[in-house]
Amino acid sequence: MTPRIQANDLKAFGRSFPARELTTELNWQDVGAFKKIKVELAELRKEEQSLRRAGKAESYRVLFSGPPGTGKTLAALLLGQKNGRRVVYVDLPNLISRYIGETEKNLSKLLERAEAENWLLFFDEADALFGKRTEVKDSHDRYANQEVSYLLERMERHADLVIFSTNARPERNEALRRYFHRIIRFTGDED
Repeated sequence: MTPRIQANDLKAFGRSFPARELTTELNWQDVGAFKKIKVELAELRKEEQSLRRAGKAESYRVLFSGPPGTGKTLAALLLGQKNGRRVVYVDLPNLISRYIGETEKNLSKLLERAEAENWLLFFDEADALFGKRTEVKDSHDRYANQEVSYLLERMERHADLVIFSTNARPERNEALRRYFHRIIRFTGDED
């Protein structure tokens, strides 16, 4: 079964903004697979809810890793659905602008709106973010590294659950493992 996932423009930002609301008609009952993933997501949901009940509004960053087509986007959608929240897909490589100051402006606008409207943010292609820092050879490299550092630091201050996704294997990237509170591996297995 091919998941029916729809991406809709966020009218407040316009068509060119690199974020879209995701929707699906599917629910957990429609998805027979993912038994291990469902358990991990239930634990994740409990952790997030207990933090909220305790009044601890803090960043909780989760990484979904696995090959394309293993259900990472669908799992984020179903988690949002279960929590009664809109899921907003952020095209991470396109959020980082080549124009000075645009990345900060885009991210600030997105996070302010997400906090005001209780969106669950889903950043796709996180490997683009973590692999982007390079040895500084010129001012362009220095600026690119500053942009990535700003993004990471700003996400740490975002007081909510944020889901990132990657096709890369996080165990090979120390920075990825340190940055996330939880890493959930999607293998595509039916168990």
